[in-house]
Amino acid sequence: MKNTFKPATIVFKVSDNIKEEMIKHYADRKCEKIPPYAIFQVKDFDCVTTLYESGKVMFQGIGADIEASYWTEQERILNNRLIQTDSKEKEKKKEEKKIFLNESTVGSDEVGTGDYFGPLVVTATYVSKENISFMQELGVRDSKKLTDDKIIKIAPSIIKKIPYTTIILTNQEYNSYHSTELNMNKVKAILHNKCLLSIIKKENITNTKIVVDQFENPKAYYNHLSHTKEKVTNITFMTKAEDQCMSVAAASIISRYIFLKEIKKLSERFNIEIPLGASNLVDEVGVTLVNKYGPKILEEIAKLNFKNTNKILENVKK
Repeated sequence: MKNTFKPATIVFKVSDNIKEEMIKHYADRKCEKIPPYAIFQVKDFDCVTTLYESGKVMFQGIGADIEASYWTEQERILNNRLIQTDSKEKEKKKEEKKIFLNESTVGSDEVGTGDYFGPLVVTATYVSKENISFMQELGVRDSKKLTDDKIIKIAPSIIKKIPYTTIILTNQEYNSYHSTELNMNKVKAILHNKCLLSIIKKENITNTKIVVDQFENPKAYYNHLSHTKEKVTNITFMTKAEDQCMSVAAASIISRYIFLKEIKKLSERFNIEIPLGASNLVDEVGVTLVNKYGPKILEEIAKLNFKNTNKILENVKK
């Protein structure tokens, strides 16, 4: 399979509170030499992140979409602000952009990767041509562009109508994976593959395009599955696939809906509002919970590999 994934450049301006969060988030990774008017620059293996004094942030590299999506999600959660990110690597043919919107497809997407509290939720759906008009009438599109209230309203209708498979990876399971050699992308690849296999077998699907919302290049994705006995290999990987494929949009919405329900359960269990994302508010709630229930509670309800864990434990009562 030919890898057509190209490096991208994504630029947008962040709000003041997100700017401060970014400075803290990247503090231990910033480069000594930085461009003029930059606050910091961080060079990871797949993305270069540069924050400027003006508040403009630039993500460059094959991981630009993934890195940028974390911060656009923080803008949505903390500031109710929706940011449209467009790569400077424009598509050569505009007609390719909406290529899957009117076709029967199987698609998968995940939610929870940027949230300290709560599980990782992966869903795969099958949307046939016959159900596309139903999806359009509901106003289905990228779940990142829908408010949580809208998702809660339309998701039950999608669940009743559209075949789907969901895997909820609990925090205990997630933390167990991360205590071994598995990183976030490998965990996601394994879960996407399981969901896709399940829906394809359950619905006896053949000769249908399979689309995954791309979180890394195809070669790396398949390398993660090298020891997996059964795997789906005829996948089309697309960035921003929720905008271009109805089954991925449905998967995104169902995953988000289920994730929000899990967060609500946690809030009711501990009688405190469990915040989304990985902000300072998350740290404050984490400190409150650890002071009351002890550090072990984080193993059960949080993703321990996030930097929030150290910040929380540093601020608990001794």
